[in-house]
Amino acid sequence: MLLLALVAACAGPPPPGTYRVKGRIYRPLPSARGYVAEGLASWYGPGFHGRPTASGEPFDMYAATAAHRTLPLGTRVRITNLENGRSAVARINDRGPFVEGRIIDLSYGVARKLGMVEAGVARVRVEALDGVTDERGPLAWQVGAFRVAANAERLRARLDGRFGRAWVERFDRGDAVFLRVRVGPFPDRKAARDALARLRDLGLRPFLVRIDEP
Repeated sequence: MLLLALVAACAGPPPPGTYRVKGRIYRPLPSARGYVAEGLASWYGPGFHGRPTASGEPFDMYAATAAHRTLPLGTRVRITNLENGRSAVARINDRGPFVEGRIIDLSYGVARKLGMVEAGVARVRVEALDGVTDERGPLAWQVGAFRVAANAERLRARLDGRFGRAWVERFDRGDAVFLRVRVGPFPDRKAARDALARLRDLGLRPFLVRIDEP
């Protein structure tokens, strides 16, 4: 990954961090809060070791870092290899990958932890950690994100009262609007963990976020 130049706007300055690659303009998200995505991950290493990243720091192929097209630089994410269940935490310090169908590019060190070095690519889930680093709440499980309001409401009604409240929040990602379904709130991580197994038994893939109580 090379240090990427900012795009010169035709009329007025571009949003902070905006850049162009291969003729396409990318606008970083204003916040990583609530971000979750699934797709293909790749990794990069020896050919880029020591070269500058988009954050300005030298790329260290052994460090727990990753490249993402739009998450804010500095965002901490949990990457889960959906093919073997292994996970790792990384910090976004670079931009990419710019290959169709891939959502994140991992350092060699992270790829090794996920057991995907030999394969080169793996299907993963990427979750922004949202700053949930301690035991304090209020917390909630995000259990789904939809573009169709009826689908979000159907899941909300199914879960409401079973895990505390269930509610829908609107999230504008910049390129699309999502309706996020959340359940809770929980006062701390222990209380939230008590609901996790039951949510997974329903076929859901929840992830934990800190919230302002609805």
